[in-house]
Amino acid sequence: MANMKSLAKDTAIYGLSSIVGRFLNYLLVPLYTHVISAASGGYGVVTNLYAYTALILVILTFGMETTFFRFANKEDENPHTVFSTAMGMVSFLTALLLLGVFLFIGPLGEALGYADHHDYIYMMVGVVALDAIQAIPFSYLRYKKRPIKFASLKLLFIIMNIGLNLLYFVVLEKTDVFYVFSLNLVCTAFITFFFIPELLSIKWKFDFALLRRMFKYSWPILVLGIAGILNQAFDKMIFPWAYTHTGVHTVEEAQVQLGIYGACVKVAMIMAMITQAFRYAYEPIVFAKSKDLDSKEYYAVAMKYFIIFTLFAFLCVMGYIDILKHIVRSDYHEGLVTIPIVMAAEIMMGIYFNLSFWYKLIDKTIWGAWFSFIGCAVLIAINIIFVPKYGYMACAWGGFAGYATAMVLSYVVGQKKNPIEYDLKGIFSYLLLTVVLFVAMQNLPASWPVWVRLILNTGLIILFVLEIIHKDMPLSSIPVIGKKFKK
Repeated sequence: MANMKSLAKDTAIYGLSSIVGRFLNYLLVPLYTHVISAASGGYGVVTNLYAYTALILVILTFGMETTFFRFANKEDENPHTVFSTAMGMVSFLTALLLLGVFLFIGPLGEALGYADHHDYIYMMVGVVALDAIQAIPFSYLRYKKRPIKFASLKLLFIIMNIGLNLLYFVVLEKTDVFYVFSLNLVCTAFITFFFIPELLSIKWKFDFALLRRMFKYSWPILVLGIAGILNQAFDKMIFPWAYTHTGVHTVEEAQVQLGIYGACVKVAMIMAMITQAFRYAYEPIVFAKSKDLDSKEYYAVAMKYFIIFTLFAFLCVMGYIDILKHIVRSDYHEGLVTIPIVMAAEIMMGIYFNLSFWYKLIDKTIWGAWFSFIGCAVLIAINIIFVPKYGYMACAWGGFAGYATAMVLSYVVGQKKNPIEYDLKGIFSYLLLTVVLFVAMQNLPASWPVWVRLILNTGLIILFVLEIIHKDMPLSSIPVIGKKFKK
């Protein structure tokens, strides 16, 4: 119970920083879509390049965030040496990236389609290099259970980034996507200085023998991470080629379509916030609790509450989509149909993450690499085959199918290798209720006034909450509020 309370507290802190941060970051979406029209394709450029940064960041960190937690919690390992070795590995890979981009910027610009904008590539690489260097110190804060500083730095970056964007795009009336990348680089560099106290407190020692053991553990996580990011970002990377290679559509049309899809996906990213917040709090606790006798029961309960919370979030987003859709300008609204699909895919990604601990805790991370690779193969196939005809709708369904595949494989194999008794009956009852309520929301007549639909959708969401209270979270169990309901 103490661990569950710790999970709840840390998830609240990480979640607050993540959700508030992402909400503040959402302010950039209407800003960008206001100054960069859908027809210009400029937001498509932003979507395309940031998809590459996500992939490169996974490669540079090389699974060392999870590996750091695994080895730092081993009794025979020195956490400072583990930190130093992980930092050395990430720093070496980052230096190789910077050198490679500097030497081969010409061919790289041609391959990515930005031969006339090498500055975009330089700034993109600068941002991802600094993010990689910061990744292990951020993990160290989580290991030391310092969520306040972790959350503060995340929010500071976002507030600073928003402030500078408002200055340049609103006050100074800039419209070039150059400023999207350059301001991000400045803010990321500024945050790096706040890790100086942690870096000075570490007793630095690079251990090659330890690195070999960490490498053996981390490389399957790297493959898993690459496949995972490809599941998230491959559609945005491949879209310009997939949409145009048949000759039916132009590059300009591809950038317009990608911009619409990329902007609307931002609305669905509340699921990414929730799963990320849960991961930040959950991962350190899982490795620390792995020796406890009741660990499997704890994992099962955590999984159920994660699914309940994400389904609730899904209903909230879809119930208030008439309000949330104004995050993006009206000429992007045709892409709103992808939101429920992308959100469902994100829920399955979160479930897959929760299921992943069975192989991480027995040091068989190669299973995760296989599951993610197969899921990624499904996504790639759907994108290549269907994007030329169906555009970004194929991207949305490709992600859904890819995550579903990886999730099912991980569950089936995991129940054979390291079985956990999940409350499947309870989980599926919530899933069925969510589907029924979602269908009801979708079938409310569009001719009805918005305020009427919002009231009815609120009533449907309340029905879901009442079901949670009835089955799994009676009011008497809730801190503070529960005191009034206890006899």
